[in-house]
Amino acid sequence: MYKNQVSFQKSDFTMKENSEYMKEQNQEILLGKEEGLDVSLYSNPEFNWLQMEQIRMGMKDKVDVSIYADPSYSYETMKQVRLSFYSSNDLIPYLNRGFVDDELEQIRLALEDDLPIDTWLTDDMYVQQIYEIRIGLYEGLDVSVYADSKYNWMQMQEIRLGLEKKLKVSVYTNCLFNHWQMQEIRLGLEAGLDVKSYAKLIFSSTDMKKKREALLKDKTANHPVADKLGINIRSIAKKEFSIFVEDDGTKAFAFIPWIAGNIVTEEDIHEALATRGITIGIKEEAIIDMIKQRRMNEKILIAEGTPAKTGENGWYEFFVRLDLPRIPAPLPDGGVDYVNIEAFEMVDEGEKIAVYHPAQKGTDGQNIFGEVLHANNGIEKKPLKGKGFIIDSDGVTYFSKMNGKFEYINGQIIISNMIVVREDVTAVTGKLEVDGSVYVVGSVYSGGHIEATGDIIVEHNVEAGRLIAGGNIMIKKGSCSKHDCFIEAKGEVSGSFFEAANIDAEGNVKANYIMNSNINTMGKVIVSGSKGMLLGGRVCAVMGVDTYNLGNKSHIKTYLEIGKNELYHRKQAMFAKKRDQILSELSMLEEKWNKILKNLPPDKEQAMELVKKLNAAIVTKDHELADLDADVSKLANITDQDMKAVIVRGNAYEGSSIEINTIKYMLSTHVSRIIFKLKNNSVVMVRL
Repeated sequence: MYKNQVSFQKSDFTMKENSEYMKEQNQEILLGKEEGLDVSLYSNPEFNWLQMEQIRMGMKDKVDVSIYADPSYSYETMKQVRLSFYSSNDLIPYLNRGFVDDELEQIRLALEDDLPIDTWLTDDMYVQQIYEIRIGLYEGLDVSVYADSKYNWMQMQEIRLGLEKKLKVSVYTNCLFNHWQMQEIRLGLEAGLDVKSYAKLIFSSTDMKKKREALLKDKTANHPVADKLGINIRSIAKKEFSIFVEDDGTKAFAFIPWIAGNIVTEEDIHEALATRGITIGIKEEAIIDMIKQRRMNEKILIAEGTPAKTGENGWYEFFVRLDLPRIPAPLPDGGVDYVNIEAFEMVDEGEKIAVYHPAQKGTDGQNIFGEVLHANNGIEKKPLKGKGFIIDSDGVTYFSKMNGKFEYINGQIIISNMIVVREDVTAVTGKLEVDGSVYVVGSVYSGGHIEATGDIIVEHNVEAGRLIAGGNIMIKKGSCSKHDCFIEAKGEVSGSFFEAANIDAEGNVKANYIMNSNINTMGKVIVSGSKGMLLGGRVCAVMGVDTYNLGNKSHIKTYLEIGKNELYHRKQAMFAKKRDQILSELSMLEEKWNKILKNLPPDKEQAMELVKKLNAAIVTKDHELADLDADVSKLANITDQDMKAVIVRGNAYEGSSIEINTIKYMLSTHVSRIIFKLKNNSVVMVRL
């Protein structure tokens, strides 16, 4: 029956787009069937063949592929999540933080080697930076010196190379040095030069190179190059061997090459050690064994000091829940239980919310020369940021400053004022304005008006009135009105149902059914459950619609405007205006930078402070511009040709009008399980 209904549309339906899949997709499905797998999990034209391959391989290895079987994930992201299962590591938290593809690979490799990558990983790091940190940790280096997003990956690399060679990298860890300048300073340190004469911000990398080469030339002319690898002791009787000092002076190795007539004694080894000044941790038994057993052409550990032990890092102990579920529980029909969701956690004034446990001191070691190896203390965590709390006089205990709503977002504590209204809000209640959040235990009726800078949560219904929130709005049981309910939110709007409501939101709009409503959102409209229905009214959603049923058998007009609609263009204009403003501010800062570099104050500290402040301001603006460009790109990407604009998981009925990027399509027949998307400037249907 389904084929008969759509056959007249010339297969317009874009069953052609499926083309019953491409050759490679068919091959993956065939392989899955041969392997006895449930290929329905990936028999979806939205998956390319590489994605299909990753799902098939995971199923074959009995991996829970549902975690990554999402067409929005690239095949490389799928691959890394799949591989992480084999080592019992969980990449999903990193995926949720925004890491993808090669970034996930670097994180996975670090986790597999039990490297503490989480200590240094921040959300703004990209793959090359993560690689440099991982390699440093793998080599046992003190990555705290460079594991900071203020360094680009090339700067990180220069610092890492210096640490590998046991150089005094503090000479060039100033992030104001570019990586070419850092390289010149590092090369100078490697050559044993006094780099202080040119390790200055006022010198370009070209200037530094000239000065380094001049110093090197002078040193070569006046000082013979010493053999740094070891000592070769020779006598008339062949006594060929070498002593190597490694690992920051904590280990010494002996190497006796196999040469006919080469006779080395214990005394020879001890004499060489004494000549090198090696007096601590000498392994007598290893030396005796090496000589008696004539262990030649073998590197033997003959002296070992005590390495320094880094102290334990500082950490926070929380006394409130950080893992409060933000996602409502599913209902048996696939809908969402908005009624019983625990939307927030309340704290009382004076309640203890966290205690900081300071970092521990490290334990000093000793190298084989008898020198003290100073240990690094554990890394202290920065004090918690946010608002709504106070720190006790002990400097480590955090208390709530008010009765309010507790949130822990992106590493910050946010305790905001929350007014709990234990009665219905009506015209009699008056206009309620709150700097914070509002929790209404009852309902909102005609004339009720609530404005909040935070969230608004209504336990029961909203029949009429106006709700305006700087955060999210949740109406647990839903809203039913006569087009006199107005809801505005900077975040998400959610509820069990919305009937004849007027909704404006920056985030998604979610419900179990929506009827005859006027909705404008920069996000998605999501209607859940097998009984879920989007019926009548007008929906303007930039990121699309995901519903179970669209329209009904009575052919009630339902209008959807998706993608590059009026809201989209308004947002683009706002982005463009903000970008011009940031560019103007950057231009002024760069002009000031050039002026300051030409007229540096004579006082060195004052000059450095000026340069640091100005550079910090430029870096901040650069980050602002990068974040804005990312938002612009994200907005463009979600409205591109491959956008799954409207997903109908159940039935779509005639009478529904769908407009994607201003291209209109009127549904003239009943269809089921379908995706509406844009292709070649036409709205087409693809089977779900």
